[in-house]
Amino acid sequence: MKQISLDEEYEKDTGITPQDIAELRQWLHTQPHLPEKYITDLDLILAYHCCHNSSGLTKQVLDLNLTLRTLFNNIFKDRYNDRIEKLMSDLLLTPLSMRTKEGYVILYARLLNSDPKVFHYGDAVKAVLMVIELYQYEEGTWPGMLLTVDFKGVSLAHLAKIDLFSLQHFLYYLQEAILLRLKGMHFMNAPPFIDKLLLMMKPFMKKELMDMLHIHTADSKNLKDYFPIEALPNDSGGNAESNEKHKDMVLAKLKDYKPYFEEESNKRVTESLRPGKQKTISDIFGGVEGSFKKLEID
Repeated sequence: MKQISLDEEYEKDTGITPQDIAELRQWLHTQPHLPEKYITDLDLILAYHCCHNSSGLTKQVLDLNLTLRTLFNNIFKDRYNDRIEKLMSDLLLTPLSMRTKEGYVILYARLLNSDPKVFHYGDAVKAVLMVIELYQYEEGTWPGMLLTVDFKGVSLAHLAKIDLFSLQHFLYYLQEAILLRLKGMHFMNAPPFIDKLLLMMKPFMKKELMDMLHIHTADSKNLKDYFPIEALPNDSGGNAESNEKHKDMVLAKLKDYKPYFEEESNKRVTESLRPGKQKTISDIFGGVEGSFKKLEID
């Protein structure tokens, strides 16, 4: 475990200064419900960067991020466990070593074991966010991220295992509270039944997310317009290390981060100390909550 240094982060062309972060830290002192002592300067930098250096929006997004970590127990409770290790042996979730021409990170996901019996959607959602976090811990801010899901090996039986509860929570967090700039979602090797998945997703997606979702069938030629195909593992159509090698690297890294995720469990809100009205799940999905976090379409 090696966190990117703050000096390295401030040297990036983000326009973020130590003074910006010091001002956010001062604001944290006035928020008794937030776990200030567990919120690192890197956390503040990630939040500030994802909000395009807007202090007001950063405060909303960071509060919502921590609130969702507290309320969305299905995603954020008991994050590192034996089930996650087993899942990560059957599923590849990895940032690819090459980036897009814009410098965006490509997070690539695909099944390694296509048996629906071993697939658990809730754990997969949990694992996606864990992998993103551990790489952000090491690399800090990214210009943006593409979420790329390869549907090779996915069947209708896998779709039947998606619970709408976890899907709703994941898409809400992705759109409103994740501490990065999401620049696109790509579904590659999309099967004929992809429309059934989209029907499940659409009620939980803003227009901006719908607009940045691109569906690529197996014979599609336009995937290369979004990221370099050679970035993919060599058994997924690219020139990089194999799926299995990528999986082994990520699984080893995840095991190293077990103490990180134990410590992360302290980044939770104490609602009884929140100034004003306490937040509940019904507030989140009753239409009164939202961060106005900007989703950008390139």
